[in-house]
Amino acid sequence: MGIKSFQGVRKTIKKEFEAPILVADYMTTKLVTFTPGQSILEVMEAFAKYKISGGPVLDDNGFLVGIVSEADCMKQISESRYFNQPIMDKSVERFMTKEVETIPHDISIFDAAGIFARHNRRRLPVMKNGILVGQISRKDIVVAALKLSGHNWK
Repeated sequence: MGIKSFQGVRKTIKKEFEAPILVADYMTTKLVTFTPGQSILEVMEAFAKYKISGGPVLDDNGFLVGIVSEADCMKQISESRYFNQPIMDKSVERFMTKEVETIPHDISIFDAAGIFARHNRRRLPVMKNGILVGQISRKDIVVAALKLSGHNWK
């Protein structure tokens, strides 16, 4: 005669995965920021010093008014060569991108990946209630995807 189990029917425990999947969970919050009146030379020096390729431009009240990148600096370098002049001490405001696409802090990294796929951006400022709270890059999205690669979502 076989052995009977006296434990009874065991309840199946469903494990749910509670991974952080929001942009706010992976964004950079300690940003190097610039001002519209700052010289493009200072921006280039900051890019080299902090090993970054761009950053948000904030007005005196801390509101986002643009974004400046290495590509914007290339415009200045190109102009200086064309006019056979040294790199001038021109302001960021002249070269920055003024119409900045932003991303909300509370969307998923999957939605953010879709935005990056549709637009040719390397980084996006992250906003909460109209205030800059961070920045997310394509690399941040890739790192997040690697951390979450073994999980399924419904």
